[in-house]
Amino acid sequence: MSNNREIISYVAIIIIGIILAQHMNVVVSGSMEPVFYRGDVVVIEKTDFLGIHEINPTDLKVGDIVIYNAVWFPEPVIHRIIATGTAINGSQYYITKGDNNPIQDPDPVYDNQVVAKVVTIGNTPVVIPKVGYITIWIRGL
Repeated sequence: MSNNREIISYVAIIIIGIILAQHMNVVVSGSMEPVFYRGDVVVIEKTDFLGIHEINPTDLKVGDIVIYNAVWFPEPVIHRIIATGTAINGSQYYITKGDNNPIQDPDPVYDNQVVAKVVTIGNTPVVIPKVGYITIWIRGL
């Protein structure tokens, strides 16, 4: 009987670990310094996690930090929303910018491009410093 409990405990730990890992994102550039740095890990909420919509990409606001699939860069980008708008066809879009960048991102971000939002407590993002460097090294970024 205790052997079954031990197996169930290990399975639960693995499942929790997988879920937690899916809710963390490694920062690979310095575009958001000093809020967070290359190699930091941010905790995120996803627009679609196994069919669960943890955030609604149409309900984001100025100041939110989002991860989105950019049309101008091959990897997902993590930047702050600095303005919002509505396109002629009625879809929501966001203007984004890295806090450390001199200008805004080159293209608007539509709600269907947003994949996640950085979790904040108050106005402070939840950041785990420097633990992402191993991922950056493995991926060769």
